[in-house]
Amino acid sequence: MKLKLEAICISPQRGMIKQEVEEAEVVPLGIEGDSHSGEWSRQITILAQESIDKFNSEHGTCFKTGEFACNLVVSGLDVSKVALFDRFRFNDVLLEVTMIGKEPHPYNSPVYEKTGTNIMFTEGIFCRVITPGEIKKGYLGSFIEMPFKIKVITLSDRASSGEYEDRSGPEIENILEEHFKNSRFHPHIEKIIIADEAELLRNRLVEAKEEKYAAVFTTGGTGIGPRDITADTVIEECDKLISGIMDMIRIKYGSEKPNVLLSRSVAGTMDETLVYTLPGSPEAVTEYMIEILKSFEHAYQMLKGCGH
Repeated sequence: MKLKLEAICISPQRGMIKQEVEEAEVVPLGIEGDSHSGEWSRQITILAQESIDKFNSEHGTCFKTGEFACNLVVSGLDVSKVALFDRFRFNDVLLEVTMIGKEPHPYNSPVYEKTGTNIMFTEGIFCRVITPGEIKKGYLGSFIEMPFKIKVITLSDRASSGEYEDRSGPEIENILEEHFKNSRFHPHIEKIIIADEAELLRNRLVEAKEEKYAAVFTTGGTGIGPRDITADTVIEECDKLISGIMDMIRIKYGSEKPNVLLSRSVAGTMDETLVYTLPGSPEAVTEYMIEILKSFEHAYQMLKGCGH
């Protein structure tokens, strides 16, 4: 998408109608002089010019850009293609998307007072500053689609040697693909099979962390057998453990299937990468993924500093 910056709007206090300016300085906390700048994840708001035009046409209104309470109005933007953590560039300024739309609520705005709604609720794009700089009305910009990278690792001596077909890794992949059909992410899923060797797994984990993968899902090697090294290796590489998820899964399914309680599956974080270790059977993979995905996106947003 080739974009054009049609308007820049700021206000010194919240609750005031934002006024258009010809240029502005984007600082690390937002737009200098704007009330929404600060140490949080919604420093700058963006609306598409096309969204404003459509709203005014449908409601028979002629609201000005600043009355929608956005900072930047951009033409050429297809809001439906924008996902969380995508980026916008205008000259040297780089912005990262942290939220799309927000919970509808009454507030002091000519748009809301007259229509009872605001396109910010559904099409507002909230960003934080990655690189500061100067912006001017009329600047051309670009939209940068950021892949949501996920690595699926099957640990199995026999599957890695070709003795039998891996079914658990593909099951994780299928569940993820179905899950992301209606989400605001651009999933890119990579699937590999390795032997039950701690060093092989460690190398893959470090690689995922350094290459900023969103998540790693492993399957296999979570039991108490002599070759079950997954949980121990992952714990060594994690900065933090997320104990509650796996504990809940063991309790939920272990009440009917006592063998589930022998699983040493763990979840944790490596820098900005989530890690989940699942058992090796396809049935267990399905059960675990159902529970993990209930909080998956929120966990990632928290890890990126914008989940609250």
